[in-house]
Amino acid sequence: MTARVYLDWNATTPPLDEVIDAMHAVLRTAWANPSSIHLEGRGARSHVEGARAAVAELAGVDPRDIVLTSGGTEANNLALRSAFARTAGTLVTSRIEHPSITRVAEALEAEGKARVRWLRVQPSGAIDVDDLERALATEPDVRLLALQAVNHETGVVQPTAEAIALASTRGVWVHVDAVQAFGRIDVGGISPGQVSCQVAGGDGVRVTRSMAAHKMRGPKGIGALVTRADVLLEPVLRGGAQERGIRPGTLDPVAAAGFAVAARHARSGQERYAHVAELRDRLEAGLLRIDPRLAINGDVRLRAPHVTNVAFSAWSGPELVAALDLEGVSISSGSACSAGTIEPSPVITAMHDEARARRSVRFSLGEGTTSESIEAALVAIDRVFARSHMA
Repeated sequence: MTARVYLDWNATTPPLDEVIDAMHAVLRTAWANPSSIHLEGRGARSHVEGARAAVAELAGVDPRDIVLTSGGTEANNLALRSAFARTAGTLVTSRIEHPSITRVAEALEAEGKARVRWLRVQPSGAIDVDDLERALATEPDVRLLALQAVNHETGVVQPTAEAIALASTRGVWVHVDAVQAFGRIDVGGISPGQVSCQVAGGDGVRVTRSMAAHKMRGPKGIGALVTRADVLLEPVLRGGAQERGIRPGTLDPVAAAGFAVAARHARSGQERYAHVAELRDRLEAGLLRIDPRLAINGDVRLRAPHVTNVAFSAWSGPELVAALDLEGVSISSGSACSAGTIEPSPVITAMHDEARARRSVRFSLGEGTTSESIEAALVAIDRVFARSHMA
């Protein structure tokens, strides 16, 4: 059987062999409850704290600033709901954010806890910084600005450094969904340590960030909220005292062991992903030969090196995804968290319109993508298009 070509790294990444090995070892030896104070519990706790330390080093913060969660979605929920847990106000965000931001924003507004100011999105795929400046200057009681570091569908890097600088002048809490950035690029072009110590350390500004292990070759079911001592967090769930009472529930030492390995691996991820850009560009050139009327979604100068989102001239996104799946090529037509819905991508719709969104698909590459896999994908796409012309 011909090997499949996996070009959906933004949905999830294949776990490292070292991650799998570490998890297998812990599953056999440190399966106890890490909250228990006996010998077995202390052994399990060591893996939880090992993950916390590794994630803190990746994020450039103290281990005490790491709240372990079930993933990026929970981390985003925790940040947004904490900002409006005690006092209502304005939440500034945009329609190109991940569903774990936009849907929480809609829920907060429906509950009367927040007024949402939706930022204008440019055709480039980036938020409009001028509109952000207007929102921060004119909206009443802005409590939180939520924006992503890298868009999950287009790969467009958002102006996080500019946004944080603008928010700092008004003491607005900034939450950065950095799930697609850690292990691939620096957040907003600034190293994690600089974000924490230089920008986030300024007077009156608080910056939190979210990450997910499975986006950087770790296991699913674990992630983190990178926070600060002066950020008041309120638990979304109620229960035990785990994670200082912020995130109740029994932590999984097995997943934590895998997270620790993935976080250490991610520290050098930017160097590995920089080389992926050449393969991404080769893929785009091949796609343009197959469909000269193809349009690239997002300013090519602003993108992370591993993502291309394109609108084909005649194919609908879901149909092409299904056709390529039969050819052994895995891609997506939007966020994996929105798969199965009939709605077109809200990201591409915000940038352009629904018609273009319905014709768009995402190819996301990773450090394991090879030249051979790109060529195999292009051959498969060519076959699909040839059949469509013959029909």
